[in-house]
Amino acid sequence: MNLIIEPADGVAPILSAIKSAKKSVEIAIFRFDRKDIEMALKTAAAKGVRVTALIAEANRGGTKNLRKLELRFLEAGIIVARTADDLVRYHGKYILIDRRILYVLSFNFTHLDIDHSRGFGVVSRRTAHIQEATRLFKADCTRVRYAPRGETLVVSPANSRAVLGTFLKRAKTQLLIYDPRVSDKEMLRILQERAKAGVEIQVIGQVAGKTSIEAKKLGSVRLHTRTIIRDRRQAFVGSQSLRSIELDSRREVGLVVQDATSVKQLIATFEADWAKSSGKSAAKAADAADVNEEPAAATSKKDAAKAVKVFKKQIQPLATTVKKAVRQAVEKVGQDVLHDKDVKDTMKKVVKKAVKEAVKDAVNQAKADLPESA
Repeated sequence: MNLIIEPADGVAPILSAIKSAKKSVEIAIFRFDRKDIEMALKTAAAKGVRVTALIAEANRGGTKNLRKLELRFLEAGIIVARTADDLVRYHGKYILIDRRILYVLSFNFTHLDIDHSRGFGVVSRRTAHIQEATRLFKADCTRVRYAPRGETLVVSPANSRAVLGTFLKRAKTQLLIYDPRVSDKEMLRILQERAKAGVEIQVIGQVAGKTSIEAKKLGSVRLHTRTIIRDRRQAFVGSQSLRSIELDSRREVGLVVQDATSVKQLIATFEADWAKSSGKSAAKAADAADVNEEPAAATSKKDAAKAVKVFKKQIQPLATTVKKAVRQAVEKVGQDVLHDKDVKDTMKKVVKKAVKEAVKDAVNQAKADLPESA
């Protein structure tokens, strides 16, 4: 078993993995903007490797890009499957190479995650891991229900609540946790019980509600990974936070690591990050966090003003479209069209309806995805 540490290791391990494939590459994608990885996949397909990409049905703000990616892949001879829409998100990231090597990743295939964020990847050659990941990939490609066989792979919503709950409960001395937002009530209760039992708990990220658990904001790079190190002997690395939505309503994938070398690397990275991190902003944010998961709306006039500014910027394409439509109408009908009150009123209603629907869709999309940062 090997460990990938981002951003230090960069994209090289992923490119090397794809290049090494002799028969097949199976890759699950939630976010993707890496041209180098795209080219590696296309090159593999051109060499006769069977490349299959399982692409998320949606993600916040990037659905159009996912559909464009599908078309580019299809043109390059890559087999494309799209996830179902029965879960809030299909957020897992993993790669199977020749069904011999499994890469379970906490980071997306993006510049932001690979080059500028704390992330980890576990590389496993264990037969049990390969077989279970293959079963999951097949199930999600064909949109059939995935039923886990034991606890080999940590998969939301199939078994992650039970597996991670037990993983936390078995802590005897220490829990080192990377998590953007710990807020699930059951997991918080387990952590509080472990803390009362004398277990040292350190969290890089946020912990919701009033708690004695020490949490710090990652100071060196952006936090994206979800990782738990238990008693300095075992670790969980995956895509699911200890949040209800990620345990119960999304496809998330993780792996429990027992390899001594990999665990030592995780501990060393955590301790270095902890030393560089600040406790002030994380504690403040955690105190204000909503344990029920839903992100709060803008909490001040300043936040609202920022939101309006962003919206005005995003609405510019609509303004351009309206101007173009009016010019075309004038060309076809003549200047009299501009004096027609009915035409003006109709245009107002159409634009108002379009904006209203766009805002509604944007709010619903944001609610479904936040506070996930990737």
